[in-house]
Amino acid sequence: MKSNFPGKLIVVEGLDGSGKSTQIYLLKKWLENQSLKVFFTEWNSSLLVKPATSKGKKRHLLTPSTFSLIHATDFSDRYDRFIVPLLKAGYIVLADRYIYTAYVRDFVRKCNPEWVKNLYSFAITPDLTFYFKLNPETAVNRILVHRKKLKFFEAGMDLNLSTDIVESFSIIQDRISNLYDSLADEYMFNIIDGSQPIHLQQKIVRDLVSKTIDLSSFAKGFDHA
Repeated sequence: MKSNFPGKLIVVEGLDGSGKSTQIYLLKKWLENQSLKVFFTEWNSSLLVKPATSKGKKRHLLTPSTFSLIHATDFSDRYDRFIVPLLKAGYIVLADRYIYTAYVRDFVRKCNPEWVKNLYSFAITPDLTFYFKLNPETAVNRILVHRKKLKFFEAGMDLNLSTDIVESFSIIQDRISNLYDSLADEYMFNIIDGSQPIHLQQKIVRDLVSKTIDLSSFAKGFDHA
């Protein structure tokens, strides 16, 4: 569903460890340094849902469908309270993960794809979606270097892929990578090689944003009406 809002929605997707969060942070600072109207949102950050999500994860109570519904509720809350109002107000909204994160995580847990997509059918199509593609093995190694302990659901331990948490994490990341590749074709993601130096990736991102969006129209004080 295409947006008729005056604002623009830019999304980053990719494996954990792909560098997507670094790239959207750099993009945010670059846009802010031009005094543009920018708003940032990230996955699984709704204060309305976070306590229930944390409790369910800690107690290992979440089934795949419950997991899916909780994240859909989280997204819906942020979408209605922040994303849509800011797009209507003429902001560039930057989203560190969007509905495609839900797709790959729910699909890998064998939730019905049509059911999952229907949950998010209210969400508009982003104006730009960047997919930071990285070899799963490299992404996993990056996470393990900076993470003292993997989380139960993060590592896919609920799927009984392996009794070893690192091996389970590697398996689920590989499957999620394949799903992202499929979505990239279906939704025409802008694919960025996540193995490139950070500054080169950022240059590609900035160039494409500049070519796609009239940034001057998002200067503070500019009236889209």
